[in-house]
Amino acid sequence: MLTNILMIDLSTFDLTIIIFFFTLTLFIGIYVSKQSGKSASEYFLSGRNMPWWLLGVSMVATTFSTDTPNLVTDIVRTNGVSGNWVWWAFLITGLLTVFVYAKLWRKSKVNTDIEFYELRYGGAPARFLRGFRAVYLGIIFNILAMSAVTLAAIKIGSVMLGLQPWETVIYAGLITVVFSALGGFKGVVYTDFILFFTAMAGAIGAAYYLVGLPEVGGLGALLQNEAVASKLSLLPDFNDKEAMITLLIIPLAVQWWSSWYPGAEPGGGGYIAQRMLAAKNENHAIGATFFFNIMHYALRPWPWIIVALASLVVFPDLASIQETFPNVTDDKLGHDLAYSAMLTKLPNGLLGLVLASLVAAYMSTISTHLNWGSSYVVNDFYRQQVNPEASEKELVLVGRVSTVVLMVLSALLALVLTNALQLFDIILMFGAGTGLIFILRWFWWRINAWSEITAMFVSGIISVLIHFTDLGPYFFGDEGLLPMWSRFPMIVLITTIIWLMVTFLTRPETDKVLQRFYKKTQPGGPGWTDLINRSRADKIELVDSDEGWSVPSGILALIVGCILIYSLMFATGNWIYGQYSDATLLSVLALISAFILVRLWKKIKATIL
Repeated sequence: MLTNILMIDLSTFDLTIIIFFFTLTLFIGIYVSKQSGKSASEYFLSGRNMPWWLLGVSMVATTFSTDTPNLVTDIVRTNGVSGNWVWWAFLITGLLTVFVYAKLWRKSKVNTDIEFYELRYGGAPARFLRGFRAVYLGIIFNILAMSAVTLAAIKIGSVMLGLQPWETVIYAGLITVVFSALGGFKGVVYTDFILFFTAMAGAIGAAYYLVGLPEVGGLGALLQNEAVASKLSLLPDFNDKEAMITLLIIPLAVQWWSSWYPGAEPGGGGYIAQRMLAAKNENHAIGATFFFNIMHYALRPWPWIIVALASLVVFPDLASIQETFPNVTDDKLGHDLAYSAMLTKLPNGLLGLVLASLVAAYMSTISTHLNWGSSYVVNDFYRQQVNPEASEKELVLVGRVSTVVLMVLSALLALVLTNALQLFDIILMFGAGTGLIFILRWFWWRINAWSEITAMFVSGIISVLIHFTDLGPYFFGDEGLLPMWSRFPMIVLITTIIWLMVTFLTRPETDKVLQRFYKKTQPGGPGWTDLINRSRADKIELVDSDEGWSVPSGILALIVGCILIYSLMFATGNWIYGQYSDATLLSVLALISAFILVRLWKKIKATIL
């Protein structure tokens, strides 16, 4: 049996490493449980006193999930390295959050980004939006995201340990849910710091060893391999119109601003917003998100990409994976499985470290999603809709119970899923067209609660019609009226037109609500001119004269930051590829961009302090 063979290959040292990290994580959860249980604010935001470096590492660790290497492997094997632009484009969203929205979120002083709705909007529509989004994102979408992570753990357990899916769910999920429920946000962030370094060491160590396998023949032989050479380009083939549109143009021109996706929300949100809200001040919120974006895009993907490329040599197709691992069922077989398959070739010691790193990645991501989703259930649903008079102790109890329930539901869904890319596409499509609202609602007084309600429902309905009915094949694809690549832009276009129409057909928020929001966050900009003038006519001054408008400098910093991080990303790739001239030029460009960004940062900082 495959199970027995692999279990024998795990040495005592390997098992010791894995058990050590399980034990350490549980210890941290138990250690901070008393402090975390004092109040809902402590349980979900750790008293809003976290430093930037700890929050930044936590953001990176959270997005270093078990499903992420699998997703990147699937993309590289299917569309080449350039296929990663489907998520690399979200860097623009990330830096917009860094230089424009991070300080606004921190100034809002809300407990969750969903609470924002009753700060920005008013009346029954705002209460409905807050409650519905709490369920929609905190439960439904959160369960989808966690199930993708758990699915990756199931595949790793199946290939590397010969475990049945239900066994992986129980072993991996039980410890994670226990320490998450006990330790709250502080436990999550503290363990993230340790788990991050473990996960990075495992990913880099695995890439270094696997490239040196006899069948791969080293980095030089890998890059010259016929199966790999066509996958190396960092940009899609300019002669392939469909690939250019699908992999580069749509992500850069439309996707980054129009879609909601966990961890890359236009205007900030989700667990990224949770960490910004937990920061000591605006500067720490900005520092944390900038550090996250550098690590997330420029450096961290390359160990996964290298392993994905090596897998094309060792496992050139799905049949070769299935032949090597016959215990993997057909419904779990996919290109994303190649990453786990490669890891089975690691030697003792390194195997234990890599397995520990995968355990660390799983626990970090799931614990964040559990705490984040639970914060919505407690702050934006239970306290608002069920028991407004609930004590702090009761709120913490509800948080811990909801943590367990979310874990159970996501685990059950994971047992019926097939691959991570499938879920990535669904989540991306369901959020299409909503992103522009998340960007503009801070800077345009006319957007109201009905704008968001409309965008949310229209985007979901159109996505369902296209994905799960005959309308999709009728309108899109080789036999349809429109090319396949136009699916996403069409959803964005229709959704945007409808929510804009509804915005102008419905009443705006009252001046009292808008004035309260402006006074607290000081967003600035021409989109608030009408409100400011009306307020001054009523002898109400909204603008804080001591604070300048940082958005123009923020946009310039965004552009320079994109040049910096993309240059780093391309330079890293070219150093690995042995293209030293290009790598040197890109490295110099990154240094120049960094120098300019430091100067811009001083200007932005002056508008905050």
